[in-house]
Amino acid sequence: MAKNDTASVLAFEKKLVPSDGFFYGTTWDNKGNFTPLVLQEKSVRGTISNRLKAAVKNDPAKLDAEVEKPNLQTVDVCALGTEQDTLKHYFTLKVLGGVETPSACNNAAFKVSYQQAAKAYIEKEGFKELARRYAINIANARFLWRNRVGVEQLEVQVKVLNKGQEQSWTFDATQYSTRHFDYGDQQIQALTDNIAQALSGGDSCLMLEISTFAQLGKAQEVYPSEELVLDKGKSKKSKVLYQVQGHAAMHSQKIGNALRSIDTWYPAFDDAEQSAGPIAIEPYGAVTNLGTAFRTPKEKQDFYSHFDKWARGEELPRVEDEHYVMAVLVRGGVFGESEK
Repeated sequence: MAKNDTASVLAFEKKLVPSDGFFYGTTWDNKGNFTPLVLQEKSVRGTISNRLKAAVKNDPAKLDAEVEKPNLQTVDVCALGTEQDTLKHYFTLKVLGGVETPSACNNAAFKVSYQQAAKAYIEKEGFKELARRYAINIANARFLWRNRVGVEQLEVQVKVLNKGQEQSWTFDATQYSTRHFDYGDQQIQALTDNIAQALSGGDSCLMLEISTFAQLGKAQEVYPSEELVLDKGKSKKSKVLYQVQGHAAMHSQKIGNALRSIDTWYPAFDDAEQSAGPIAIEPYGAVTNLGTAFRTPKEKQDFYSHFDKWARGEELPRVEDEHYVMAVLVRGGVFGESEK
């Protein structure tokens, strides 16, 4: 195949498919008794705290008027009940196989070459490393995000929902760090085997039910996803939280981002507390809240630099680069040439 013979239309369906996460209030000593959490609207009188523009800072009259002005705002909030001390977070996760088959590809030769490389990876690695990292991100409750901070106790219950596969595991999430993946205990290994088998199995499917209990303290605030309000001029609220028919919830995209935060193979990785640590699998290693892309084309560490070689049958320098490429394909997306 010619060196520049690539597919201009290329897409892969995602293979980790989480549902939205739903919030319930309960107590640690009676987890079976829980109620859905709902959003409340709160109007507050705050203060101006943002950095001021130069034109305002250089005018004493405008400066005094601006900083003395109250910041009136209406926001959504969500909290546990007065007799509830534990957040229950519930979602399901579907794990699919078939990553060796693109959902769209307009180049037959490239498709054959890619499938040969993908099947060789599956035969050699069997998705075991990726599956182990996904399993650890389930066990450590990374998907709770801000709700994970300051918990007294944290328990993750995982159950297989496939017929005839009655398996379940309970993890003490406080025993698993979110900074590294150096774990391989019996429960992690069992969950890993199930995920790896589904990813490697062609048209197979694994369905997991994941319930997490975070003991936060009575009546404490919890944090559903925040909606992105594009037209703020029409919104009376400065913060709008996500809900599904009145039930406080977390976006499935936010859960998926946490589950695929397994990239420790980028050049600048450091597991120190002040570093970015494991980042979500992305073609350019972009971390939007840091305003940084850790895998730039300039350094030849981005997805396309690796994928274009690997899919044509070339060997990559490190097996970690193969793990990264396959993790991006598990993530899914459109990888053809942009028309913009």
